[in-house]
Amino acid sequence: MNRHDVLIAELSSELAPGKPRPDINLVAAGWLLLSAVYVVLVTHLFGPIRPNSLSQLAHEPRFLLENLLGLAAIGLTAVAAFRSAIPGALGAGLIRVAAASMALWLASYVVGLFNPALEPSMLGKRDHCLIETFIYALPPVLAALLLVRRLYPLTPMRTAVALSLAAGMLPALYMQLACMYAPEHILKFHILPGMTVMFVGAGLAVMLLIKRPRRV
Repeated sequence: MNRHDVLIAELSSELAPGKPRPDINLVAAGWLLLSAVYVVLVTHLFGPIRPNSLSQLAHEPRFLLENLLGLAAIGLTAVAAFRSAIPGALGAGLIRVAAASMALWLASYVVGLFNPALEPSMLGKRDHCLIETFIYALPPVLAALLLVRRLYPLTPMRTAVALSLAAGMLPALYMQLACMYAPEHILKFHILPGMTVMFVGAGLAVMLLIKRPRRV
């Protein structure tokens, strides 16, 4: 046995077995579920949802499809974001599917400018929905970044931006039930503030995920 083998044997003899990492898909699902419950509860805390929104889900197939597409897009984005925090865990296929579903969901509201899923109405309008959408997303963003901080994201900025997009779109999606339905209003006051949460996530990533070299 040469000295390198001896050294390796000596170093490894004192190593204790590490704790297995939790299933990252379960972590993503748990974060998504708790964040969704939080968004629903805090939204109801500050005002009722649109009176007819639940019946519209049951009787308007296209409106239901928009919301299901939004759930799928947010879920896939969240899973992709959490998987990106583990080297080698994120495949190109998942990235493409998540990006395509998000683009398709957002495009449905652009199409709605010319052919809306519901008759545009002021019913249920919340006076501060823009601020609500932005503020409600911040705790889920912070929670997500603290979770992935314990992992090893090789591209922390990409991970943070993707997590922030998923978090920002949660209240943006629920506002389709809580606030008035009008595609132009949705794009300006729900989707846009939800997307600006990505800038907050990028800023938090610098503080929480990107390690700076220590000064000598």
